[in-house]
Amino acid sequence: MSSMPPNPQGYPPYDPKTQWRAYREQQKAAWRAQREAWKAQRRAWQAQYWGGPQSASIVGPLILIAVGVVWLLIYAGDLSAEQFWNWYARWWPAILIVAGVALLGEWMLDLRRDVPVRRHGPVGLLILLVFLGMFAAKGHHMGAPGWDSDNADFFNLFSGQQEHDMDQAALESRIPANALIEIDNPRGDVSITAAEDNSVSVQPHEVAYAHSDSDAQKIFANEAAHLTVSGSSVTVRAGDDNRGKVNLTITVPATAHVSVNAARGDVMASGLDAGIDISAGHGDARLNAINGPVVAHFDHSRHDFSAHQVNGDVTADGNTNDVTLSEIRGRVALNGEIFGDVHIENVSGGVKIHTSVTDLDIAALPGDMTLDSDNLRVNEATGAVQVNTHAKDVDLNQIYGDTTVQDRDGTIAIEPAGAYAIDARNNKGDIEITLPPNAAGNVNGRTHNGEVVTDFALSITGDQDKVVAGRIGAGGPRIDLSAEDGDLHLKKGPGFPSAPPAAESGASAPPSGRGRHLKSKEALPAQPVTQ
Repeated sequence: MSSMPPNPQGYPPYDPKTQWRAYREQQKAAWRAQREAWKAQRRAWQAQYWGGPQSASIVGPLILIAVGVVWLLIYAGDLSAEQFWNWYARWWPAILIVAGVALLGEWMLDLRRDVPVRRHGPVGLLILLVFLGMFAAKGHHMGAPGWDSDNADFFNLFSGQQEHDMDQAALESRIPANALIEIDNPRGDVSITAAEDNSVSVQPHEVAYAHSDSDAQKIFANEAAHLTVSGSSVTVRAGDDNRGKVNLTITVPATAHVSVNAARGDVMASGLDAGIDISAGHGDARLNAINGPVVAHFDHSRHDFSAHQVNGDVTADGNTNDVTLSEIRGRVALNGEIFGDVHIENVSGGVKIHTSVTDLDIAALPGDMTLDSDNLRVNEATGAVQVNTHAKDVDLNQIYGDTTVQDRDGTIAIEPAGAYAIDARNNKGDIEITLPPNAAGNVNGRTHNGEVVTDFALSITGDQDKVVAGRIGAGGPRIDLSAEDGDLHLKKGPGFPSAPPAAESGASAPPSGRGRHLKSKEALPAQPVTQ
């Protein structure tokens, strides 16, 4: 066996394994160097954008200082809690603008630094302020608790102030029998009753929220009520101090005409013989036994309005919550958004309701009607009935007059009390007509993607678009029906008295607490929210 000749240069003999190990070590060293270069590059990038010295933004401390200053002013009595929240409800987005400008200024200053600074912004605090601002704005515009008279003391008591109250000395004066009485109460309830003699009497009950008796006395002086008589013009006016309120109990001659302006408080009146005008910002209005017209204006509020035994027209505009009216010897007109339930009964002069969802016109309502977010029901009406609405089920029963209904995304059910014209049009909903046994009329109906079911001998043609036509009995009033994506039902039902019921009549409203009362709300369908 021969051996390799010796290396003439004196190098060690060639070994493939040794060469592979050397190459592998070189590759490892190159990979380690590349990895370290990548780490250094990543650290440089992080230092530029996220690293470097860390510091908190100045916005957070500034917000805390502002909150502390506001709370100190409220606690010291130099700033009303209600006044602050009313301001905050309107201007809270300004806080985001100021905070954004401050953060932008910090960012521009940091660009000038040699070493970047990592800022910790007050994100959580800003989110809390946004939430509080949205809550305050919603409550301010929609009459949520904390902005009406019943809950206005919440902020004052929450700020650590105590409630003080005092009965102001009664204000009395002789006035003409037919005087015009103007009542202005910025904060507090107003209760009005009629008297036998020609005099006005005012009993103010003052409430103050303060840290001491001396501060409460100052508030009492600011909000004290005053009575001014000038001929047949009478003014009752309470002072305006947002750290308190005044509840007024007033007795007036029955023949006096009363006008009330209550910005934050409930209004209650009974026994008046010359009508009443009400302007309510945040408060309920409850009226009983009123002769003469009732005019009410509700300013961006969601509070209840009720009137019982009114010998005159009832007119209301603005936003309301629940509306309850009964025994009205005149017309009823409601114009504005209604966020609760409506129940009206026994109206001799007709009912008109206009909202963004529903238009309703009833010539006379000896029976009753209910209106809520899902349903409109009328039971016993005389004269023409016209309805234009959407997303509601419409149920008209015992109608002594022509009926016109236009609806969509709901069902229509009409039951006339005799041979009266019907015009019902529905988009995406059924139409059901129930006619009395002695019904007479000319039917012309059509439906798209619906069925026709009838208890009468009528002609039905078509497939996808069906048409029903023909004469019922001796013919007469037109019954025009149109349904898109809905069925048509024509049914035979029970008969009604041939003579329509009449609304109760009377020369004057009965005294307070007497006469037929409104049906209890427990008997009504409980389906709240908007109309």
